[in-house]
Amino acid sequence: MVAPTQRRAAVLGHPVAHSLSPVLHRTAYRELGLEDWSYDLHDVDEPELADFLSSRGPEWVGLSLTMPLKQAALRCVDVVQPLADAVGAVNTVLFQPGGLLVGANTDVYGLVQALREATPRPASGGHSRGVIVGGGATAASAVAALGELGIHRPAVLVRSIGRAGTVLRAAATMGVEPELVALGTDRAAGLLRDAEIVISTVPSGGSDALAPLVADLTLDAAQVLIDVVYEGWPTPLPAQWLASGGSVSPGYLMLLHQACEQVRLFTGRPAPLEAMRAALLAAVETA
Repeated sequence: MVAPTQRRAAVLGHPVAHSLSPVLHRTAYRELGLEDWSYDLHDVDEPELADFLSSRGPEWVGLSLTMPLKQAALRCVDVVQPLADAVGAVNTVLFQPGGLLVGANTDVYGLVQALREATPRPASGGHSRGVIVGGGATAASAVAALGELGIHRPAVLVRSIGRAGTVLRAAATMGVEPELVALGTDRAAGLLRDAEIVISTVPSGGSDALAPLVADLTLDAAQVLIDVVYEGWPTPLPAQWLASGGSVSPGYLMLLHQACEQVRLFTGRPAPLEAMRAALLAAVETA
């Protein structure tokens, strides 16, 4: 039986064994002196999500969600916070008194903070050139992040324009006007050449086809690419971006900052950023 004072949280996904979220959250709880808090991982697929959520006890405070649960969670919670509703993705579930489940999104916060760390100069507002690779739930969060940084007309590079509905819905809600461009075209190469910020949101291997396009470009250090993939870093696209003269930001920087916001939401306390960063870097280096 769980002690009444214990608090529980976890990360859910399928697969989820690779997740570094436990490293981040456990470090945070230890630094904050929350000795009775635990953070685990559970392999949960979409059909199992609703039952998992409904079967949690009063000791549960929150969940981190990874693929493929971010959109399915929209249908499984009682309240969806406005930002999560706008981007069409829930990556955080909060357990409220009375059993109320609240869906939130910390991916946008994570991307914005990662870009602010990585970008040598601030984006120049509406005239800045931003490129997003991918058209799924994380791409929708990237649209919101660029909008928060003042980039309201990003280009979105997708394999199939007909499958970019998630991004288009999010953009319409937030007053952003994306240009959809097919991957691998001459237009895509030109957009990458001129981009100030590039956010690759596709799974490992999904952006590899863009690496040859970047190989022909001459970039400068003010052009920043962030890849949300943190396994097998660097993947071919950021490796080539760096070789062509640009700056790169690893995906684990977004992971770090979105986890900090989750810790704040779960505990009500500011997250110990630098302790979490050190733990994450140590885990990445030994992976």
